[in-house]
Amino acid sequence: MLRSWGAGLSTSDRDELRAAGRAILMLIEEIDRLEADIWNERAAAIQAAGEQHSSQSLATSLRDRLAQGAVPGEQHA
Repeated sequence: MLRSWGAGLSTSDRDELRAAGRAILMLIEEIDRLEADIWNERAAAIQAAGEQHSSQSLATSLRDRLAQGAVPGEQHA
């Protein structure tokens, strides 16, 4: 809705309306960029949290095995 309004104003015969239309379109573009940045930051945070959880799980698993006296490559009878 705002995009079409800004586009309409930017084709006006009046200078001030054209300027307002261009300003609206520029603000919409900036909002779109910021929304993409937020989405990317959230995705990166989710991925980092998953990687942290995975490395914590690995550390816990290794700690448990060492506590049980398990040695890699050694088979228990």
